[in-house]
Amino acid sequence: MWEKLLSKKRYYNADEIVEDKNEEYYRSSFHKDYDRIIFSNAFRRLSKKTQVHPLSKNDHVHNRLTHSLEVASVGRSLGLKAGEFLNKKYPQIKIDPYDVAYIIQTACLAHDIGNPPFGHAGEEVIKEWFETHKEEEFLNGLSQNELEDFMHIDGNAQSFRVVTQIENNLFRGGMNLTFATLGALVKYPHASSHCKNIGKSKFNYFQSEESFFQLLFNEIGLLKADGTYKRHPLSYLMEASDDICYGLLDLQDALELNIIALRDMQNIFTLICTKEEVEKIYSNTEYSDTKKVSKLVAISIHNLAMHTMEVFEENFDAIMSDDQPRDLIELFTKEEYKNAIKEAKRLASAKIFNEKRKIELELGAYNIIETLLDNLMHAAYEFYKKGDDLKLSFRYKRALELMGENRPKKTKSLYNMYQRVIDYIVGMTDNHAKYVAHQLNGMGY
Repeated sequence: MWEKLLSKKRYYNADEIVEDKNEEYYRSSFHKDYDRIIFSNAFRRLSKKTQVHPLSKNDHVHNRLTHSLEVASVGRSLGLKAGEFLNKKYPQIKIDPYDVAYIIQTACLAHDIGNPPFGHAGEEVIKEWFETHKEEEFLNGLSQNELEDFMHIDGNAQSFRVVTQIENNLFRGGMNLTFATLGALVKYPHASSHCKNIGKSKFNYFQSEESFFQLLFNEIGLLKADGTYKRHPLSYLMEASDDICYGLLDLQDALELNIIALRDMQNIFTLICTKEEVEKIYSNTEYSDTKKVSKLVAISIHNLAMHTMEVFEENFDAIMSDDQPRDLIELFTKEEYKNAIKEAKRLASAKIFNEKRKIELELGAYNIIETLLDNLMHAAYEFYKKGDDLKLSFRYKRALELMGENRPKKTKSLYNMYQRVIDYIVGMTDNHAKYVAHQLNGMGY
């Protein structure tokens, strides 16, 4: 089983699926996956994408890139410990713990690579736009499943599309990552059509990636007896790394922006660290509030990560079965840790996500993305109907030219043409989305 789960195969096209055997002792197949993410344009653009606070002028506040790097750091540590655990459990396979560490670290780096500008607010705008226009003529040519891809658009599915289709080798395997790393990246092994069953817009592949997804998950042995798919066991550690980081670091950013005070977080830290540690750091007059929180966040992340590994090992058989748990956080046995995470979410909901400046910027983001969609989707539809640049209206011809090399090519599939518009918008940084929207609105001169 684990020989498949740690597969070094790479996909280039349907007739070229090759196991990577070109390894040096200093650079394994999984190390190469890590490098391909780090050096990609899509990853670099995360430095100008919102984590929680759009267009923040405070350089200490997290963006998608710094968040991803921190998640990857936690993931690497969990991966090393998981590798040691697996090596003891399956001595006949000779699993290298550093291979497992690279797989999880790389999956962590890539987990937000498909997120749109302005964070989850951007995601919500796109979903709402398609929901609002679903009965209009320009969307009638889509199948129900294709329409649901857009109405439930999810950064997880777009991340999978970026690394398997878009980045580096367009529609020729994308980054050509190993099957093991791609498997560890997937949290929701189902299509958008399943969203109504679970009551939330969480899925991991669009209709355009369905055949490759099925090939991948069959290849690494993740097909259930009932014909559906289960998660790669290492994806649980990737997900836990993300959950541990954002729950605490969102609070750190809020303190930096004076949205919350040091006292607001004291109970959360007391639940994760010892009371003595918290009181000692809180009472140190040589530390600024920011430094106090940084120290306690570091201790908290360590404690939560160690407990995560305990939970992973204790529930390993369930994670390997067809009846998998939802996530590792729900399996925490330390109630104080569970309560701390709940308290952090409550505080974020009460004071951070409803902060006035954040609301103002998200409303601005709504107008920006709506402008992009109004212009570019209708331009793509006119191009699909008329099939010739010369027949396009001046407005839509110029709108498509603004997309440069990212503009949709004329195909028989309206769905694929619309996807290229979404690829372009979702790939934008916050600043570039703002710039292009201003150009389209006649405010860019």
